Amino acid sequence: MTDKINKFMEGIIARNAGEKEFHQAVLEVAEVIIPFIEENPVYGEAKILERLSEPERTIMFRVPWQDDKGEIQINKGYRIEFNSAIGPYKGGLRFHPSVNLSILKFLGFEQILKNSLTTLPMGGGKGGSDFNPKGKSDNEVMRFCQSFMSELFRHIGPNTDVPAGDIGVGGREIGFLFGQYKRLRNEFTGVLTGKGREWGGSLMRPEATGFGNVYFAKEMLETKGDSFEGKTVAVSGFGNVAWGAVTKAGELGAKVVTISGPDGYIYDPNGITGDKIEYMLELRATNNDVVRPYAEKFGVEFFAGKKPWEQKVDIALPCATQNELLVDDAKQLVNNGVICVSEGANMPCTPDAINVFQEAKILYAPGKASNAGGVAVSGLEMSQNSLRYGWTSEEVDKKLHEIMKDIHESCKKYGTDANGYVDYVKGANIAGFVKVADAMLAQGLV
Repeated sequence: MTDKINKFMEGIIARNAGEKEFHQAVLEVAEVIIPFIEENPVYGEAKILERLSEPERTIMFRVPWQDDKGEIQINKGYRIEFNSAIGPYKGGLRFHPSVNLSILKFLGFEQILKNSLTTLPMGGGKGGSDFNPKGKSDNEVMRFCQSFMSELFRHIGPNTDVPAGDIGVGGREIGFLFGQYKRLRNEFTGVLTGKGREWGGSLMRPEATGFGNVYFAKEMLETKGDSFEGKTVAVSGFGNVAWGAVTKAGELGAKVVTISGPDGYIYDPNGITGDKIEYMLELRATNNDVVRPYAEKFGVEFFAGKKPWEQKVDIALPCATQNELLVDDAKQLVNNGVICVSEGANMPCTPDAINVFQEAKILYAPGKASNAGGVAVSGLEMSQNSLRYGWTSEEVDKKLHEIMKDIHESCKKYGTDANGYVDYVKGANIAGFVKVADAMLAQGLV
């Protein structure tokens, strides 16, 4: 079996040279799906995995815009429309200097299976730009977004491709993007999600990824007769995902003791609650990308240049970015007695770190399952736009919780081994794959 996986990956690497994040994402899936295909040869005969690993469409374009000094700036723009077998392409736009084809293809590939797991009719896609909104004025961000959408608009639509926000793309950016789309197309449609509540957005969207991650972890803990009550939790990041995770974990009775940024992490032994949670939003709004001010404001310890995984906690929720939790971090968490790790970010744990968790037989959830709450609520926003109707926060939260429970059940169905241990990586990949693969078989060679 190893030979077949290696041969498959040799083809992927040859066709996508230098795209290490994409290689990593495909390998994680291939290691699970190729053995599954051996037992279900119809998928192998139709080359489903090979087709799934190649985007249906890759769009690249330049984005010229004028800064406040009157100087012309040029950025790259991308949209990877990966797979539309079960619905219109769906996935975020990321504005960050690190954005390149490899990162967007890894995210788009993950999005196919993540969206499939939600049970909602959404295909997989991703896009963005190497533009950095940090330090830019509102007018500069507006001019960039308008230029970006002036090209992107011809490739998207409510029944074709429905982008959302991601890192660097919040409510401000979505507003500017939507306004330009509406201006160019002369129509008001649900072409973007993450919109303002007053003009087609859904309640609960900012919290959804973090809430969903905690709901998934809650389901995992219940398989062991356990819960969040009385547990100590480490969270990385301090944006919307971390904010939602901190909020919901606290509501379920846990004490969250860390958040982090590129500058390091804070350790708050009394727990991040009340005004401290609201202050996380203030930190994000500054666009300074640092958490040290939290330590100064609330008189807690700040660990410069370090990550929170060295702290002794029961539950770890990595909510920052890809490959942030390394093998040594995983060993330290396990040695300190962690019982559950649930990914809030996309691919935050390296493959070696995941192996450590699985060998220790602790509860571990990959992001394509555990952080699907964000895109799930984006899907609910699409439904509300189609209906010209809005649900209450309580209704959206209830639907989100049910979706995360359904995803957990699917993972258990395909991931439980003979000894009763649930391999959530295996379960998530197979459950997501089967739905998309069956749709591709039904639709022929497309």
